[in-house]
Amino acid sequence: MRQLLKKHGIRWALSLLLIVVASIQAIGYLPTTLVDRIDTFIYDMRMRMQPAQMDPRIVIVDIDERSLADVGRWPWSRDVIARLVTQLTDHYGVRAVGFDVLFAEADTSSGYGTLEALARKELKDVKGFAERVRALKPQLDYDGLLVKALKDKPVVLGYYLSNEKRSLAKGGLPSPTFTLADVSGYHVEAVTWNSYNGNLEILQRAARSGGFFNPLPDEDGVIRRVPLLAQYKDGFYESLSLATVRVALGGTAVYPIFPKPDGINSEEFLRQYGYVEALLLNTEPRKIRIPLEPVMTELISFHGPGGPDGGSFKYLSASDVLNRKIAPEDLRDRIVLVGTTVPGLKDLRTSPVRVDYPGVEMHANVIKSILDGEFKQRPDSSMGFELIQVLLVGIVLMIAFSLLSPLYSFLAAFASLAAVTALNFWMFQSLNLVLPVASVLLLIGGLFVFNVAWGYLFEFRKRHAMTSLFGEYVAPELVAQMAENPETYNMEGESRELTVLFVDVRGFTTISEGLKPNELREYINIYLTAMSEDIRGNRGTLDKYIGDAVMAFWGAPVALPNHAELAVATALKMLATAKKLNEEFTARNWPPLKIGIGLNTGEMRVGDMGSKIRRAYTVMGDAVNLGSRLEGITKVYGVGLVVGESTRLAAPQFAYRELDRVRVKGKNEPVPIFHPVALDTELDEDSRRIFAQWHEALALVRAQQWEAAESILTTLHAAHPEDGLYELYLKRIAYYREHPPGADWDGVTTFETK
Repeated sequence: MRQLLKKHGIRWALSLLLIVVASIQAIGYLPTTLVDRIDTFIYDMRMRMQPAQMDPRIVIVDIDERSLADVGRWPWSRDVIARLVTQLTDHYGVRAVGFDVLFAEADTSSGYGTLEALARKELKDVKGFAERVRALKPQLDYDGLLVKALKDKPVVLGYYLSNEKRSLAKGGLPSPTFTLADVSGYHVEAVTWNSYNGNLEILQRAARSGGFFNPLPDEDGVIRRVPLLAQYKDGFYESLSLATVRVALGGTAVYPIFPKPDGINSEEFLRQYGYVEALLLNTEPRKIRIPLEPVMTELISFHGPGGPDGGSFKYLSASDVLNRKIAPEDLRDRIVLVGTTVPGLKDLRTSPVRVDYPGVEMHANVIKSILDGEFKQRPDSSMGFELIQVLLVGIVLMIAFSLLSPLYSFLAAFASLAAVTALNFWMFQSLNLVLPVASVLLLIGGLFVFNVAWGYLFEFRKRHAMTSLFGEYVAPELVAQMAENPETYNMEGESRELTVLFVDVRGFTTISEGLKPNELREYINIYLTAMSEDIRGNRGTLDKYIGDAVMAFWGAPVALPNHAELAVATALKMLATAKKLNEEFTARNWPPLKIGIGLNTGEMRVGDMGSKIRRAYTVMGDAVNLGSRLEGITKVYGVGLVVGESTRLAAPQFAYRELDRVRVKGKNEPVPIFHPVALDTELDEDSRRIFAQWHEALALVRAQQWEAAESILTTLHAAHPEDGLYELYLKRIAYYREHPPGADWDGVTTFETK
């Protein structure tokens, strides 16, 4: 953990700052318009995704274009409205009728007022005229006809509340649901209005009840909620939807439910707090509890796109109802709302699901929620839930982003966004909980962008620093590995077991003499490039070029437990590459290419070495010197690759042919040297037999049994004349016959030159 803090401490601290800012915003101490707008947008998206399901309990009688064409332009005379009420209540037997229209002015369209004025003035002396006019009143007093139709019928008239400064109270109001005096001194937070425009007093008195149909637009003009109760003076009045459903269910009253005192909030505090948490509708056989949002509002749960073709509620043309063209079963025991979808009548509202949503269907949605007992709610615990989400998701991603690669960080961010969104949508659809989600979504995005930027700006700098230090020496994949933990790597000197390689071109002087300068440059460039690619492609560190020679090593700066194995494998590959290059060079009439490679494993000093003028990351030590000497003696034994005994022991998976025991210049201790030919698993039986014969001959030479050794070597040389090792030892046997080495001979060959 200490190492992680050291590596990611600053990154985590800055990420934590983002989490703290998001947390402060979540608990309301840092209100942000952007966050609110995103939450509102997500809320609207969820509403648009709610499926439309036809509710047969609620029917909308639509004053549509066909009705206007059939009956006449709006407003219709009150005798038509009276006939509509009678058809709905008496003929079709609906449970309740709510009018989302206003009857504020007296209806004089019958001309009865004119006749009455004539009877009082100009024609008052005409015998029988006044009596005849009075006799016509029951047929021509359209307001009276509507009063008669409303009497004792389950009809709720809509009216409009106002806060306009010049507005004056006009018309009649229904009785308030309750007054301030009824709530025992509790302060009540509610939407407050200072005036109203009501129905004619005689109509309102005749109706069963009344309800305001005011929407409550948000700041963006979209209607997402409606007040169920609103305050006018000392009274609290029902909305059209609440009054209609109460009448339909036979309820007589609505009671406010205040929060109960608890261990935190006293009764005195709650009295002043003024929050009504629910309404109780006293219907039979059960009372209905309606939870509320602040100021006694209710979120409208929109179902489908709305309108006659929306699929949520059945729309019937008012003219069909008037003419009894509707089947009785389509209206019996239904709750009916009378409204209009005609654009010119101005009852189309902006909603989350569409910009021209019928206002009457908003009331229908509220009634549906009350009947179902399902309400979209912002619970009191939403702030705590959002805070927990921010902290949990933020801390998990803070750690994850610092440990994951950019690709996996993107996948983690995408998965987090999907999971948080899915959880929020599930709680909205299944539990009817409206929970904020914008803060955590923005936090996920912010943490991802920050960590990507950090990775680009800071990790890139570290990677660039690693590349600057080691890019010339090691393979790109090793640089990438080093950049993950840059503090682990430096160019300071240290002792470490490594494997060093030297490779040189045989007869380079002759080659250079046989080529033009440009050809020689191309020749050497092709050769050095190929050798370097083999070294770096197998995780080797390229040390330097020494004329036509290449020096490399394995095991630093990145520790490689199998450095000897990698070095031997690379050397064999380099020999194969040189063979292919030789074919290419021969085809171009260039001198043939032949190389010798020396490998040795041992303790070496590795680091940045040199002078103040020029330095290099290199290796030094006796083991390095031996590797250089081994490269030099490859030509003596006629092989392309010679390794020391420590390399053979460190890479036992290869098949080796022992060449000799030698004492190189500068060292007193003799060392066995070997020629690796392939992986041991790749060696065929014929090669194994030849190896066994060779090692038998080598043992006989060391035992000074010249005839027996010569016999085996002669046979091997005849079968493999291209192998110079057999010829070398045959010459040695001939020499030792003439110059016996003595009984104390240790079988070691001493080299006096490098």
